[in-house]
Amino acid sequence: MCCCNERCRFEFAGSVFCIAQAYPSKPIKFVVPFGAGTATDNVGRILAQAMGDALGQTITIENKAGANGIPGADLVKTAAGDPYTILVTTSTTQAANVSLYKKLPYDPVKDFTPIGKIGETGFILMVKPEFPAKDMKEFLAHAKTNKLSYGHGSSGSLVSGALVAQLGGFDALSVPYKSIPPALTDLMGGQLQYAFADVGNAVTQMNGGRLKGLGVTTVKRAGKAPNVPPIGDTIKGYEVSAWFALMAPANIPADAAKKLADTLQAVLAKPEVKEKLNNAGIDMDVQNPAQLAKTIDAEIKKWAGWVKLAGIETQ
Repeated sequence: MCCCNERCRFEFAGSVFCIAQAYPSKPIKFVVPFGAGTATDNVGRILAQAMGDALGQTITIENKAGANGIPGADLVKTAAGDPYTILVTTSTTQAANVSLYKKLPYDPVKDFTPIGKIGETGFILMVKPEFPAKDMKEFLAHAKTNKLSYGHGSSGSLVSGALVAQLGGFDALSVPYKSIPPALTDLMGGQLQYAFADVGNAVTQMNGGRLKGLGVTTVKRAGKAPNVPPIGDTIKGYEVSAWFALMAPANIPADAAKKLADTLQAVLAKPEVKEKLNNAGIDMDVQNPAQLAKTIDAEIKKWAGWVKLAGIETQ
């Protein structure tokens, strides 16, 4: 017997039979390029359960945090041709990093196979309840007369913070973290004056009374945080949004790519999956592989503009 890719060839009595081995025939691994408890991790776990049930296979999660998602994306890139290693990707790994780093170990387009877009989220500017500002106007006035530091755990939250400072007319010290939850812990502990958190993590802290949100980075109010106004209402031209998608390595079998894409579309149409994602702070924006490919091309250009506007130097 000789096995090649997903087909097994058997020779018997001079006859040759090719039998397709159904995908998936073993467990799948979702690589999350950020730490546990992040928005990307929450999205990955929701989809791992839903898609695993639909495919009849276990889907495990491997968190590969650090360096704005680069190690996680690179891990999936090196699995070229393997449809059992899937990246739970974001605008950080596939778009923002292109402008933030002089050289990446992966090409966000050529090294991956688009599976589908899931949804979007914004970031909320978080401060402690006793912070001397109740809205963005008062925050800007305070920031211009006090030296502040802020925490960020992704390219999205980094750009969010740098852009607020640049357009708001003040200086602030940016403090990098592997992911957003540790930054919020230090904010609550007094090591930082503010931080940018994805909507899901922000709402959790706001509902618990541990932190308050002054503004959201998206043009519209977030569905999960309707009482937090857009920062753009105070700072003209301000906008930052992040998105989530599934990407497989390059050169996976076409039937596997289609199976993954079709399954993703099917589970994202389920009310219970939509509810879980909405509760995690994700606003649904579902796209098929072709649409996602176009989105990534456009987003690379958009993030280049945001990075330039924020005055961030390429690393």
